[in-house]
Amino acid sequence: MRLMTKSIEKMAQKQFSSGAGMEQKVVAKFFDPTGSYTWYLMNSDPENPDYCWGIVKGHAVEMGSFSLSDLQNYRGQFGLGIERDKFFTPMIAEDVWNRLYNGEHI
Repeated sequence: MRLMTKSIEKMAQKQFSSGAGMEQKVVAKFFDPTGSYTWYLMNSDPENPDYCWGIVKGHAVEMGSFSLSDLQNYRGQFGLGIERDKFFTPMIAEDVWNRLYNGEHI
């Protein structure tokens, strides 16, 4: 499965110039089907599409950068890679953050 569609890429790159504010939308959700990590994409650099920024839920909820190529090349248990939640609906980053911080599953 492709993690980044043209539509997701366009939305993420459009938000890049507005910084990393919590008013941005999370435009995609990537997850490890055999692990505990999930990445919520907020924006990506149009000049360097490998650079992504968003919320990461692992052992804790954090905000920061991650590499698209690292996600694409990762192979976990049973050789499975990172997946994109095809049914994820974009939502405001602050809402995602608060729900994750309160232990909710998105």
